[in-house]
Amino acid sequence: MTTSPSLPLPRASADETPDTIQQRQPAAAPPQRRWHWSWKQVWFQLHWFIGITAGTVLVIIGLSGATLAFKDELLDVMNPGVRHVAVESRAPLTPGQLSNIAAAEHGQRVASITMYAQAGAAPRLFFAPKNGQRRGESVYVHPYTGATQPALAGAEFFEWTESLHRWLLLPRDPGRQVAGALALCLLGLALSGLYLRWPRRPLDWRTWLTFDPALKGRSFLWNLHAVAGTWCLVVYVALTLTGIYWSYDVVRDNIDAWAGKPPRVAQAPGKKGPARQKQEAPAVDIGLAWTSFQQHAAGWTLASVRLPTRPGEAVQFTWLASDAPHERARSRLSIAPADGAVTENEPYSQQGLGSRLVNIIYPLHMGTYFGLPGRIIVTLASLGLPLFAITGWMLYLGRRKAKRAVQAQRAMLGAGAPGQANTGLPTLVAYASQSGQAERLALESARALQQAGVAVDVQSLDRFDPAQLRQYERALIVASTFGEGEAPDGTRRFARLLQATSGTPLAGLEVGMLALGDRHYSAFCGFGHALERQLRALGATPLFPLIEVDKHDPAALADWSKALARCSGSAIDAIGVQEQASYAEWRLARRVLLNPGSLGGELHEITLTGPAGTDWEAGALAEIIACNADGSDGDAHGAQHAPRSYSLASLPSDGELQLLVRQERHAGGENLGYGICSGWLTRFAPLDSPIRLRLQANPAFAPALVDVPCIYIGNGSGLAGLRAHLRARQRAGLARNWLLFGERQHAVDSICGAELDAWLADGHLARLDRVFSRDGGTQRYVQDRLRDQAGDLRDWLAQGAIVYVCGSLQGMAAGIDAVLQEVLGQEGLDALLAAGRYRRDVY
Repeated sequence: MTTSPSLPLPRASADETPDTIQQRQPAAAPPQRRWHWSWKQVWFQLHWFIGITAGTVLVIIGLSGATLAFKDELLDVMNPGVRHVAVESRAPLTPGQLSNIAAAEHGQRVASITMYAQAGAAPRLFFAPKNGQRRGESVYVHPYTGATQPALAGAEFFEWTESLHRWLLLPRDPGRQVAGALALCLLGLALSGLYLRWPRRPLDWRTWLTFDPALKGRSFLWNLHAVAGTWCLVVYVALTLTGIYWSYDVVRDNIDAWAGKPPRVAQAPGKKGPARQKQEAPAVDIGLAWTSFQQHAAGWTLASVRLPTRPGEAVQFTWLASDAPHERARSRLSIAPADGAVTENEPYSQQGLGSRLVNIIYPLHMGTYFGLPGRIIVTLASLGLPLFAITGWMLYLGRRKAKRAVQAQRAMLGAGAPGQANTGLPTLVAYASQSGQAERLALESARALQQAGVAVDVQSLDRFDPAQLRQYERALIVASTFGEGEAPDGTRRFARLLQATSGTPLAGLEVGMLALGDRHYSAFCGFGHALERQLRALGATPLFPLIEVDKHDPAALADWSKALARCSGSAIDAIGVQEQASYAEWRLARRVLLNPGSLGGELHEITLTGPAGTDWEAGALAEIIACNADGSDGDAHGAQHAPRSYSLASLPSDGELQLLVRQERHAGGENLGYGICSGWLTRFAPLDSPIRLRLQANPAFAPALVDVPCIYIGNGSGLAGLRAHLRARQRAGLARNWLLFGERQHAVDSICGAELDAWLADGHLARLDRVFSRDGGTQRYVQDRLRDQAGDLRDWLAQGAIVYVCGSLQGMAAGIDAVLQEVLGQEGLDALLAAGRYRRDVY
């Protein structure tokens, strides 16, 4: 929504400067928002809850996994000359020779031998397990002498680390299940994080993967957490899905059965059954089998040789070819030791698809499927888990701190003054607020009075009846002016009822008035003055002369503080001196002309970036310091221009701040015939130039992220605020939306047409009514279309629909107001306003 630069200020005498997003009060939102969460809120709560609980343990799994990723290389560095010896000219010993030497030296039967084709690589021998053992011992032997190599230093540490990674040092079976549960938690964190971060332009890789190191504070933490998480997302999904395979027997058994593998239960240790007499196989010469293997397995790089355990058994070879796609792509050979005949040959390429897919699980988990780059990526992703835990905790604690500050501020109002008792009838502290500033000042005033020992009753005039004023002897009212001397939207019912009251029913009531406004408008503080006049006409007497506040004028607020002090009889701290949100420096990223050739003047989509991580709510406003064509911000007398306000057309999750700005043109002037702020944004400001901006809360136009229908009505640049609302509703999965939008010509003024059509096609918009006043003979406007659809309007309202209006105050907004009054009657319209179901952002 743009504002008319022909006026000194864009928004007609609303509250002077609303609180920042972090300070805003939620009173303008409908009460049901306290009890209903959107799906996005649910996922957010789950994301942070899992993150601060399971996330801490996942750090241990991540660090241990990173340690194991390069275990072999680390062992070689720690144990030079053990697993690799100097290459000699003589031939290495065969598996049979190595087996005989080791059996004689250690007095144990060799169960299997792992041979390596690489010259100088030490074979590894595995002995048969002893009674009560799950697996036997293993040793490395010299490939040319058969001598046992020294034990690997650090091997016990890596075994302990592997137990920590796989079972968290718990007993094996419960440890596996706990690790599996943590894997599911990591999967949930990854997918919920993806959902929470999903941007409006998902195909723009910069939105996903770009990190801004210049950010500071919470913005830095959020950007780092989100971008790094995106980089690691695919890796975490792969790690969790493969980890679950080993964690749960039911998962592994079903996958193995599908792949055609034999069940593992029959091989599991500790199963009771009839005892069988072990029959040790006599020493078997496997020389012929080894020779036959080398003939049939050309290009082998690794071979696991399983020796026979009973007479007549074949020698089992499981081997890896030099061109194998990964380390588990192993072929199988069975060779009779007596004559070297092949009894079974199963190359990897001929194995079943299911078996080959199962064999991929381990390489994917370790990253070896993609070679050295894959291992590095998995290691970095594992090391990233502490980063997410730390940044997640810091963001969580920051939110908790901010929440406690807000709760403390609210609690102060009910705490009373220490050591003092409130006596007598309470003083009414009431407010009429459009965008939140009047409400904040009223709450601050009430707290100050309470600390001074005065009993207070804080009320919004939105939900107040004039007859209730008779219950009080003293009332302090903070009243904002909207439009040209009008009451704020929510207070219109109160103002109408008060105007209809006659006589002197308020005799005996003392009233003090703080009126908020802007002197650039003809009806400066118009509603405050009108309200005081009517209260006097009804018999109320003034406590002190009405105090006017022009855009948070500190002198006027000081007068208000003094007046409160006189009323309470005690010193009152200055009201309204809290530091206001400072202007931040944003950058002009791009501007796009949306309506070339339009009769209504150019409408541009303005995109600003930075500081990332800044949060706002649909319906919020951007207050921008207006600049001249040369970039200066002063008028001819050197005074800084009054800022301009625009409705935000995007959400924080879009990764950028967007506005829809109408380029205003007028005759001559210091800006060459262009509006001061609109000309700067749409024409003169170079790309990447700094834009001084601060966000404003707009509680009166708060989004409805609950499952109720919403009717959105607007024209021209007013589509900006409606678009942000509709995006928020889409991401919350709320589809009962009806949009009525008016412009001039369909051919050139179909603003954001592709986005609206897509919403209509996918069902996000239940209805879309576009009205173009210059197409056809009779000029018709959006309010005329709404009047034509009065029956549907009644049906939607009967279902609890909330009506949002964004656009020009004169013409469109006034016309919508008239239609609603026709359809509902004055009482029905008042009820809609009182329930917070008629929300306007008009200018």
